[in-house]
Amino acid sequence: MTSTMTDQQDTRQRDFHRNHQEKQCALVGMASDVGLSALKIITGIFGHSTAILADGIHSISDTVTDALVYAMVRLSGKGVDQRYRYGRGKYETLAAFLISIILVVVAVGLMTGAVGDVWTALNGGTLERPHNIALIVGIIAVAVKEGLYHYTRIKGHQTGSAALKAYAWHHRADALSTAATLLGVAGAMFLGERWRVLDPLAAIAVSVLILVLAYRMGRPAVEELLEVSLPQNEQDTISAIVKGTPGVKAFHNLRTRRNGSLSVVDMHIKVDGNLSVSESHDITRAIEQQLSNALGEVMTNIHVEPYHGHNNCEKNGNDTTQ
Repeated sequence: MTSTMTDQQDTRQRDFHRNHQEKQCALVGMASDVGLSALKIITGIFGHSTAILADGIHSISDTVTDALVYAMVRLSGKGVDQRYRYGRGKYETLAAFLISIILVVVAVGLMTGAVGDVWTALNGGTLERPHNIALIVGIIAVAVKEGLYHYTRIKGHQTGSAALKAYAWHHRADALSTAATLLGVAGAMFLGERWRVLDPLAAIAVSVLILVLAYRMGRPAVEELLEVSLPQNEQDTISAIVKGTPGVKAFHNLRTRRNGSLSVVDMHIKVDGNLSVSESHDITRAIEQQLSNALGEVMTNIHVEPYHGHNNCEKNGNDTTQ
């Protein structure tokens, strides 16, 4: 009983720490994006840079994303209760999925505008030369966003938060987008009028990159929402741990899935039918501890059955229902 209470306290403490880090990252990102949005828009208007102005409008969507992430991590941090017996980890996954959708929308919007500018340039239109301040603001924006990417990525790996990992890539996508805009601005300023088409061409290239990043974020989120099994290497690790645990004669019905930062593992194990309930429980506890050491946060549901030794599945210890 004391061990169980200690484990529950440790889990709550880890959940509280992770959620605190998630909310902190979301607030830092929100404050930064609000400041960058205002700075870019003002610079775009008075610095005669449509590229920086568009990037500033793009940054407004970042504040919406920041608010979304903050709301999701607050919800996910409420933990387990009577209604959410598996916790609220799926809110993190939903946040990652929604961020990927936002990135797709933004990328398509940027690409559409950039293609229009290229068409204008190809048909003899003139793209306006931006002011020097646009270059300075672009450099500042890239530095801030790249810094936020590294800060959020580190926090995401430390806490195992899917939302923060996706959020970090969102910052990286913003940094790349602004960097492309910056290259276009620099080309328009220093290479002459006919080279101003570099701005929309770079924006098209970055839009494609953002779409790739959105796919990288969205695919695992969709798989988790659809409760796809854990990666095969993790399933192999689970199998090896169970087979190597003293007292386990065989196992089957292994089912796995992800719930936010939590790995959920269900299985049936077979033990000597003469063991006491306490001895069987000790075996399940040993499995749970090893899984936790190997996979991080794990929620297990282990059903214990008597081993009769006459079934091929039992003898081989194979999970025929994976």
